[in-house]
Amino acid sequence: MARISDMHKEWMKVPKYRKAYEALEEEFVLASAVMDVRNRAGLTQEELARKMGTTQPVVARLESGRVRPSMRTLERLADATGSRLLISFEPREAATKPRWRTSSSR
Repeated sequence: MARISDMHKEWMKVPKYRKAYEALEEEFVLASAVMDVRNRAGLTQEELARKMGTTQPVVARLESGRVRPSMRTLERLADATGSRLLISFEPREAATKPRWRTSSSR
């Protein structure tokens, strides 16, 4: 069975796929940051949800990239994982770095 990362690599060669993927880059970056901060904290989705005062499906939606969380949600996520929320702006030309970053230090 093919690995998803191998399939993605092949699909990125298709211009239409690449364009659609790149259009979703910001959502993927944020979703990845949410997963990363949860994993660094050693929490399951259910445990994180309890600490945030929400439900596991809400955390799953955050990690899917299907929603754009509010500042309040991001602050609760940072608090629940013992992290500090950092938001930055950068010129579009230099947009190779993730725009949403979390820090595990407080």
